Amino acid sequence: MAVYTLPELPYDYAALEPVIDPQIIELHHDKHHAAYVKGANDTLDQLAEARDKESWGAINGLEKNLAFHLSGHILHSIYWHNMTGDGGGEPLAADGVGDLADAIAESFGSFAGFKSQLTKAAATTQGSGWGVLAYEPVSGRLIVEQVYDHQGNVGQGSVPILVFDAWEHAFYLQYKNQKVDFIEAMWRVVNWQDVAKRYASAKERAHNLLLAP
Repeated sequence: MAVYTLPELPYDYAALEPVIDPQIIELHHDKHHAAYVKGANDTLDQLAEARDKESWGAINGLEKNLAFHLSGHILHSIYWHNMTGDGGGEPLAADGVGDLADAIAESFGSFAGFKSQLTKAAATTQGSGWGVLAYEPVSGRLIVEQVYDHQGNVGQGSVPILVFDAWEHAFYLQYKNQKVDFIEAMWRVVNWQDVAKRYASAKERAHNLLLAP
């Protein structure tokens, strides 16, 4: 039985034009994201078979595959909702996202400083990866993470609330090899309402991380 399912897009393929071409959205969601969902489910089946047979020769590869596909599924599920055709700009109290705006200023000194750091983190990933704004529950602050593939270089316990996909399949058909141009354009479609809700939810659940019994 499948454990993970591909979520529907919260908009149509053309909703993010001209920042992201409809063909990219269709391929990215229907093919790439779907492949991560299938990969996670297939790996769970293979792990179940390994348990039944007490056959652990491939355990290292299976655990790595599960982390890769599951993280890809989770990050993409956030990614679609992090964007809107009516987005962009800067989070402002006047738009009902003042708590997020204050947290960004406190954690990074200013919105400009945060924007510069996340842009650089996403644009300079070596190979494939993500730039991520995450809530870090131990310090109670926001941090930027540079994620390799889908799962590497991540602080344990941090909760992603804004993700920039820097894999080539996210932009190459439209931006060719100009990853920086794509990341800069992404700021025009950020859904700050969604990011603010994720920030509030992450803070409420911060106590779920147990550092000591």
